[in-house]
Amino acid sequence: MRIGIVGGIERNEREYRDIAERHGHEVAFHSGHVGGRGSTSLVDMVAAVDLVIVLTDVNSHGAVTLARRTARRRGRRVELHRRYSPSRLASLVAAIPAGGP
Repeated sequence: MRIGIVGGIERNEREYRDIAERHGHEVAFHSGHVGGRGSTSLVDMVAAVDLVIVLTDVNSHGAVTLARRTARRRGRRVELHRRYSPSRLASLVAAIPAGGP
């Protein structure tokens, strides 16, 4: 399964990626910045994943709204979280069979 994470601390990206790969999944990231080409890259990322995790504490209303709207239009599952941690991702991916929802 491909999981997209919108927002969050960039220094955790490697740890998120390692956790997902250990369980047979892939992770894509977007900073949540939607100025300039940011909105286009957010839409592209959401279109390319199966599950979108949107962090609400660190993202603007515009980024959250764009991610949710795009996910709905593309039929992607979306989860909103105030904050997110590597252990939370580990729990999620451990519960999902490798390669699919």
